[in-house]
Amino acid sequence: MICDDSRLARKQMANALCRWNIEVTFAEHGLQALEAIRAGKGDLLFLDLNMPIMDGYQVLERIRRDDLKTLVIVVSGDVQPAALQRVMNMGALDFVSKPTSAADIGKVLQRFGILQELEKPREITGGQEPESVPEYYQEIANIAMGRAGDLLARLLGVYVSLPIPHARMVHRSALEMHLFASERPPFNIVGQGFIGGGIAGEALIQIPVSCVGNLAGVMGVTEAITSLQQEELMMEVANTLTSAFLGSFAQQLKISLSRGTPTLIESDGFPADSESWQQSLAITIDYQIESDDIHCELLVIFTEDSLPALKRLLRAVL
Repeated sequence: MICDDSRLARKQMANALCRWNIEVTFAEHGLQALEAIRAGKGDLLFLDLNMPIMDGYQVLERIRRDDLKTLVIVVSGDVQPAALQRVMNMGALDFVSKPTSAADIGKVLQRFGILQELEKPREITGGQEPESVPEYYQEIANIAMGRAGDLLARLLGVYVSLPIPHARMVHRSALEMHLFASERPPFNIVGQGFIGGGIAGEALIQIPVSCVGNLAGVMGVTEAITSLQQEELMMEVANTLTSAFLGSFAQQLKISLSRGTPTLIESDGFPADSESWQQSLAITIDYQIESDDIHCELLVIFTEDSLPALKRLLRAVL
């Protein structure tokens, strides 16, 4: 069984398994997977972690609680050591990072003595629906999100909770309202432009003013910090998240991206020329450190004239 809320991830995993003599079923979230396992359709479960309705951690907990007969291999973009340790403690057989391949899966199956039972190839059928291009953006963002979350976790020495990223088409006015609404709590916004491979845009890190002190505490700063130190701290966090996310995003599309210098965005300014940002693609990710009441949002905006190139790059990758 392949359990993942992303059509792209399900398709990639199915392609990685198609050489072996197996029957595959699909689940879009943990609840579907549990129902299918109880119906005898999941001797081996490839399980994503970040999903709606019921996530991978909840599935592992339910499998252990109800003593369900299935082996679980976690396949996730969340590559934090804490995530790996947590799923192994909850009974997972192994952990494979996204994006995966037939070679990666073959090594895992061979390591646990499963591969030799799967001799003849069989076509995988049933349950695989047509792909949707916006979901491809979301899955590529999911993998990039995991790399960025891992670096942030290492920088701060904490576990970072990763959400499901949201990819959507937005209008410039909606972005301005989101960033600079008067009723919104005070935020610091660090912007960094990027360009390469026919695409361009702006990555914005939004850190609530109320979280800056907690961030300093996590990094071992106990005394009061100056405004300059606060700015340096925000720049370090923003640069870590932006460089890791854009680096992984570009790697998956097989391009190189150049990044500009990070700058603080004023509340009355918007980091783009008016013509390119009327309607475009935006990816939003909310990173959270629940143990220390810290969260920050990564908003990646692609210029409108980047969209044709993005689509071409996706076709080439897929």
